[in-house]
Amino acid sequence: MAGAASALFLLDIKGRVLIWRDYRGDVSSVQAERFFTKFIEKEDDPQSQDPVVYDSGVTYMFIQHNNVYLMAASRQNCNAASLLLFLHRLVDVFKYYFEELEEESLRDNFVVVYELLDEIMDFGFPQFTEAKILSEFIKTDAYKMEVTQRPPMAVTNAVSWRSEGIQYKKNEVFLDVVESVNILVNSNGQIIRSDVVGALKMRTYLSGMPECKLGLNDKVLLEAQGRTSKGKAIDLDDIKFHQCVRLARFENDRTISFIPPDGAFDLMTYRLSTQVKPLIWVEAQVEKHSRSRIEITVKARSQYKDRSTATNVEIELPVPSDATNPNVRTSMGSAAYAPENDALVWKIKSFPGNKEYMLRAEFSLPSITAEEPAPERKAPIRVKFEIPYFTVSGIQVRYLKIIEKSGYHALPWVRYITKAGEYELRLM
Repeated sequence: MAGAASALFLLDIKGRVLIWRDYRGDVSSVQAERFFTKFIEKEDDPQSQDPVVYDSGVTYMFIQHNNVYLMAASRQNCNAASLLLFLHRLVDVFKYYFEELEEESLRDNFVVVYELLDEIMDFGFPQFTEAKILSEFIKTDAYKMEVTQRPPMAVTNAVSWRSEGIQYKKNEVFLDVVESVNILVNSNGQIIRSDVVGALKMRTYLSGMPECKLGLNDKVLLEAQGRTSKGKAIDLDDIKFHQCVRLARFENDRTISFIPPDGAFDLMTYRLSTQVKPLIWVEAQVEKHSRSRIEITVKARSQYKDRSTATNVEIELPVPSDATNPNVRTSMGSAAYAPENDALVWKIKSFPGNKEYMLRAEFSLPSITAEEPAPERKAPIRVKFEIPYFTVSGIQVRYLKIIEKSGYHALPWVRYITKAGEYELRLM
């Protein structure tokens, strides 16, 4: 990382320094406090929203969490994005120790905070931000630590996210390929936003220091090898990996090779910006009868293949805030009026592919209305669902190999799930 942090500051909501750690001796706490107090006073200024500010030869980078500001200061030309990510990791570490990061929790744990600040950064360079590893040699009640206690091997190891000596009777790996579909449809039925955000979520229960290799139906890899996939090859955008993945290896031959952390973590996230056909399409017609009642007719149609089935489908339909006495009939599932959300919620437990279901609802409206009615608030139709054993992108795990020097046999389990993200249709 180019450049290093001069000091780390934890400040209260008024910009007063609660705790600070000086790493390089070229930025004082008085200087930082004076800058930050002046900065907070200009809150109305749009410039004050910037998380990176240069002032009198010092670059200040900060984030806010609850009633605490976390700020790094540097006199060097440092990588601001890297230090901002470090501050977010620092929040995660504090939350792991104190449950919640607030001014009170910092005041109650000064000793532990200083110990953590000593370990996570050295001479202004970030070191370890894995809370699980830190917790093995920095306990919340620091005075209870044994003098002879030594840091775990992971701290002195290249693999800082995993301790040595982990043992399981049954070695298993669970890999969930989860894709969230984000769709926004306007009142004319046109798709104005469409993308898929995916994540490879892993839970590993493996002994020792296993080496894992994962292969996907990656278009770039298959073309480079001159091979064709039985299904379709996919081209992923915005790929982000967990720090355990060997990036050089991936850049070289597109192999995802890693020593996994113990337990649950996100191995990889990605995005697909191609146009996605709405998996569940909803059409709604609203008829108002003589200002006394309103009738809503809704058709929900699944637009995926017969072999797939959506589960826990929930369609939230907006209704007027003054509607009463609902009378609802559905061809499938059940519907309930939720007056607190001004909505009718239609739930379908199982929705097979290429099916269409209907809902008819009738509401009474008050007979007395204001002379100048308030402008109508048009909320969108929101849809929630999950489709197991199905992905929109067509991503496939071609193999998941686990190699460990003791030679044990591990069981890899892979499943695919597609669910609704921000799925809204502004059709009513």
